[in-house]
Amino acid sequence: MTSIESVTLEATDPSAARDFYKSAFGLDTQVRLRPPEAETSGFRGFTLSLIVAQPANVNTLFNAALEAGATALKPAAKSFWGYGGVLRAPDGAIWKIASSAKKDSGPASRDIDQMVLLLGAADVSATKKFYADHGLTVGKSFGSKYVEFATPSSPVGLALYGYKALAKDAGVPPEGNGSHRLAVNADAGTFTDPDGFAWESATAR
Repeated sequence: MTSIESVTLEATDPSAARDFYKSAFGLDTQVRLRPPEAETSGFRGFTLSLIVAQPANVNTLFNAALEAGATALKPAAKSFWGYGGVLRAPDGAIWKIASSAKKDSGPASRDIDQMVLLLGAADVSATKKFYADHGLTVGKSFGSKYVEFATPSSPVGLALYGYKALAKDAGVPPEGNGSHRLAVNADAGTFTDPDGFAWESATAR
């Protein structure tokens, strides 16, 4: 089964971005950094999510990120699906910190249950088929709106969402041009998906 080892984000100052992710989220091997390879503007077409056990953990990580230099796009709050908020890291990447729980069940911590990469797709069904043809197994699918792949042993999970819906969920305008400034490092081979997201060999990183 395909395993996503990490994602590579392009940042103008990779060293500063690396320090941010370690201090704010405690992430190390899951996120790699490198200088930008091409110009880009606006929404990059993806978001990253940190799934945690309870609202208190959301608040702890969210506040740590703000103190480290992130900008809030959607303050942490309750919703029909749980509790969470969205912020933009100093390098420009958009992160959602969320929990399906609406009430705390213990002391606050910085523990992260799962990191998930959400890719915005112009045609979710077509991109779903593309990934299935490349060996990924569909875990959950909600028609042409949302797809979650089964990656139980993977440090990074993967899901697809409609491009405009993903931008709306992130709280940003959908317009964007240029490079995604993202590479997926996995054991699925080297290729580029229908929406222009590049996959690279994890062993080559």
